[in-house]
Amino acid sequence: MAMSAAAAAPLCCTALARAAAPLRLRTRSATSLRVNCLLPRSLILGTPIFVQRREVVSLLAGTFSGALGSQLQGNMAAAASAEATAVSDDNHLEWSKKDNRRMLHVVYRVGDLDKTIKFYTECLGMKLLRKRDFPDEKYTNAFLGYGPEDSHFVVELTYNYGVFSYDIGTGFGHFGLAVEDVQKVCDLVKAKGGVVSREPGPVKGGKSVIAFVDDPDGYKFELIQRPATPEPFCQVMLRVGDMDRAIAFYEKAFGMELLRKRDVPEYKYTIAMMGYGPEDKNCVLELTYNYGVTEYTKGTGYAQIAIGTDDVYKTAEAIRHFGGKIVREPGAIPGINTKITSITDPDGWKSVFVDNEDFLRELE
Repeated sequence: MAMSAAAAAPLCCTALARAAAPLRLRTRSATSLRVNCLLPRSLILGTPIFVQRREVVSLLAGTFSGALGSQLQGNMAAAASAEATAVSDDNHLEWSKKDNRRMLHVVYRVGDLDKTIKFYTECLGMKLLRKRDFPDEKYTNAFLGYGPEDSHFVVELTYNYGVFSYDIGTGFGHFGLAVEDVQKVCDLVKAKGGVVSREPGPVKGGKSVIAFVDDPDGYKFELIQRPATPEPFCQVMLRVGDMDRAIAFYEKAFGMELLRKRDVPEYKYTIAMMGYGPEDKNCVLELTYNYGVTEYTKGTGYAQIAIGTDDVYKTAEAIRHFGGKIVREPGAIPGINTKITSITDPDGWKSVFVDNEDFLRELE
């Protein structure tokens, strides 16, 4: 093995009279390492050693034997692994932040498609954007919202042939709609025979005027009194068992921004708004943590949120790296050829990432 003169120089070792200290390795340059060792009681490495990176392990293993050599090799392997992890973190985080992402739609199942469409259009003011039937697979989709799918967040209703009811579970919370007059919408819902499950009034722990109405399947819609907005469909609320974990995951893996966080100790809950833009112009994800509750049932009704991405393959890698589970590997949907990947977050909530170009092509 070729070594520099400094590396070939004899080692100067003296006894130490102090307690043992851990080994420290410090990088000198891209091609060499300066090895400074504070060794257990018996040894100290007095002369700096300069060697090529590829020679470090064999040099130190040959210089020191037994437990000390193993410690040196173990420390160096751990340092290399930590460095590689840090680089990978940075690369995946950079992709999550620069990717062109937008919340596209939310998918859930209903027992009577025509009845639900009628309620959403007549009571909530939505428009039926498109409808498609898949008789071979025995289900029908309907897309409704307040504007075109290429610029607005919409709902994707799914009706499975012959299934007339679903369990909503305890984890799903509600959908949020921004309206200019909460009382007016509640009056309309009542006139159409709908259910107002929470009369208009200030939100607990705040001043915003809200109300809750239930759709024919029992999904709750929170009506939030706000000025006119380009995106009336403003929230999807899901409950999580660990707020800090959830926020970190959605920031890193999804590239979302923490828009605001509010703790309401008198009612024992915390909320965090996550999204890709300001709340008054975009639909956001509202995470709710109820003190002491770590698990919820998912039910069979709520399905997933769809998010646009420029590359489903890179996105799947980032999701996996930051602790998400890939439940459908990235690739094209047979028959539609739209590339997607499906994932679950640490709480088990499912999301699907959809290739942006394929999504626009599908709309055409």
